[in-house]
Amino acid sequence: MAFHEKEVPANANAGQKLLAWVDSRFPLTATVKAHLTEYYAPKNFNFWYFFGALAIVVLALQIVTGIFLVMHYKPDAEKAFQSVEYIMREVPWGWLVRYMHSTGASMFFIVVYLHMFRGLIYGSYRKPRELVWIFGCAIFLCLMAEAFFGYLLPWGQMSYWGAQVIVNLFAAIPLIGPDLSLWIRGDYVVGDATLNRFFSFHVIAIPLVLVGLVAAHIVALHEVGSNNPDGVEIKETLDENGIPLDGIPFHPFYSVHDVMGLGVFLMIFAFIVFFAPEMGGYFLEANNFEPANPLQTPSHIAPVWYFTPFYSMLRATTSEFLIPMWIFAASIFWLASRGAPLKIKGLFLAILGVLAIAFYSFDAKFFGVLVMGGSVVIFFFLPWLDNSQVKSIRYRPAFHKYIYAVFVVCFVILGYLGIKPPSPIAEKISQVCTLFYFGFFLAMPYWSKLGEFKSVPKRVTFAAH
Repeated sequence: MAFHEKEVPANANAGQKLLAWVDSRFPLTATVKAHLTEYYAPKNFNFWYFFGALAIVVLALQIVTGIFLVMHYKPDAEKAFQSVEYIMREVPWGWLVRYMHSTGASMFFIVVYLHMFRGLIYGSYRKPRELVWIFGCAIFLCLMAEAFFGYLLPWGQMSYWGAQVIVNLFAAIPLIGPDLSLWIRGDYVVGDATLNRFFSFHVIAIPLVLVGLVAAHIVALHEVGSNNPDGVEIKETLDENGIPLDGIPFHPFYSVHDVMGLGVFLMIFAFIVFFAPEMGGYFLEANNFEPANPLQTPSHIAPVWYFTPFYSMLRATTSEFLIPMWIFAASIFWLASRGAPLKIKGLFLAILGVLAIAFYSFDAKFFGVLVMGGSVVIFFFLPWLDNSQVKSIRYRPAFHKYIYAVFVVCFVILGYLGIKPPSPIAEKISQVCTLFYFGFFLAMPYWSKLGEFKSVPKRVTFAAH
């Protein structure tokens, strides 16, 4: 195909000529129109829709601060801790960059958790946004891996022993576990080889995947359009020009909207960085300000707060817990098989039989790893678990809201208990919360279609504010 230079008016200024020259070689204007000025978003967005844009800002912040930290950090078991201290004490403004990065990690998870919760209550995972949700869940998995690999790099006591515990969990996987944990460590113990490979994953490999997934997430979102608090598809009501009647251009309306949210976020972020960067030990633990000592185990080892809900589920999976887990799984399968063909019931019985044999054959540590991994992976299946007649929580039966509320409370309790030292009472509470956590998802095909649903309006409900 022949190349055609984009024509410009004779009286065009230098800027217009430059833009025409670029547009002839790169779809700059078309991209801006497709994703900003002519991308129509529902006009009834509320404050829950700040968090997607904030996640992109925090990702950029983490990349920029990470680049400056890498300039002075040394991925060497003998020098890593000292290099972090050098950044904090000797590098001009190094303490600020380090605290921005450590605070940014926690704020990233806060923003992502709220972003996912918004998708949960408004049904943003439902058709036609299944792929958008899957990309988002993949981002969450990558973010967890990125945080885990970065957690070791300061080479403090909690970094070292936390990594030791998590890496050793992989050894519980039958057949491949020992070799897998050895490959992750790069040695027979967590040491210099582990630090080097964690550094390469944290700085190069996972950020590349993360940025690619974020781009795919946004492209997929703009292909099908954004959801809204009413769960109404605005593309179904168009004017004579094909523009959604209930949509407004993302720029300038929502770009200004997001800038306002960003301003509030940055004030909170700055307050934490300057006045409470450790956040009482939740963002930065006191033990991590001591150099790693393989010969001295801390009295209580716990991951950083954003991993603790899943860590609680791991600790809750004991040998005694396997029996109620099997009963719970049998109950869920019985609910799911009601009215199902005989073949499906036979399949469920076979699955329960395999689970019973597995519970008898493998130790609780292996099932703890499965529970911890499954608690994240199960989010991928959410679009096919929800059988509700409507998307948004606004038009669902009232008892659905209580189920979501209990789910959030259980998640917070699991997170809190994961920080605290283990105790018999905490173990029982964690087990109950774990059962409800999985019950929320596994029983969703049943409870999500129960109750009296409200009628969803044809157009979005909106009041100017």
